[in-house]
Amino acid sequence: MWRLAARQHGVVTRSQLSELGFSPRATEHRLEKGRLHPVYRGVYAVGRPELTRHGRWMAAVLSCGPRAALSHESAAALWGILDAKGPDIVISLASSSVRYRSGVRVHRRPSLEPADITTHRGIPVTSPVRTLLDLASGRSSQAELERAINAADKRDIIDPESLRAALDGRTGQPGAPALRRVLDRRTFRLTDSELERRFLRLVARARLPPPLTGTRLNGYKVDFLWPALGLVVETDGLRYHRTPAQQARDRVRDQVHSAAGLTPLRFTHAQVRYEPERVEATLAAVVRRLSPVA
Repeated sequence: MWRLAARQHGVVTRSQLSELGFSPRATEHRLEKGRLHPVYRGVYAVGRPELTRHGRWMAAVLSCGPRAALSHESAAALWGILDAKGPDIVISLASSSVRYRSGVRVHRRPSLEPADITTHRGIPVTSPVRTLLDLASGRSSQAELERAINAADKRDIIDPESLRAALDGRTGQPGAPALRRVLDRRTFRLTDSELERRFLRLVARARLPPPLTGTRLNGYKVDFLWPALGLVVETDGLRYHRTPAQQARDRVRDQVHSAAGLTPLRFTHAQVRYEPERVEATLAAVVRRLSPVA
């Protein structure tokens, strides 16, 4: 029982105790002696009544049966991609026979595909894709969805490109259009020529001389170079947040240029397209610092 409780964040069910060989009387005896503490009907905290947040989540899932999973805001909180809203624990299940439980909000679904359910830290939970779809179809704003996608990417749970590919097979599902709108805003695709044209317009507005483009320097092909200023500008890849391996390679490139006495500057595609004023102001400020004093 103790080993099972340790795996389940301090909680067990009556049916699990029965499978372990505990008779109904033995279970009642432990309840009377304070070794078990009721959390929900048929779900008990072992040893002491206080539970961690993960223990409360696990207890809520167990109380709803074997086909239940943490979902929506609660799943997002377990994945670490968005804070839960309110005190209720949100559960999804393909059943209509679950009774009301205080502090538990149940979403009954016609069905839950096997790919929609997984486990994280031992707790049954909706998959990252299903969780993001549920957030998008619920009360989450566009800004919250963007933060959730950003956090999932940073935690290597799912990246925007993989999410976009997963949505291709979920046409018509609630939440899919809202997620695509967020992805389209930030994971757009500019060709090299389109990016160059946009960036050079910002260069002109910042009153900089035209840079060299696509030249090799210190063993790397650089996007934009001002030799007289010692300024190198790179634009990041198609994703608005790059993978850890890509980020590590970018840092090495910047460090090599810095060691050679250059000033490396990096902008994302999203900044060039959606934040041109910031890019222009940054360029102008850096050039003022680098320009020789007359």
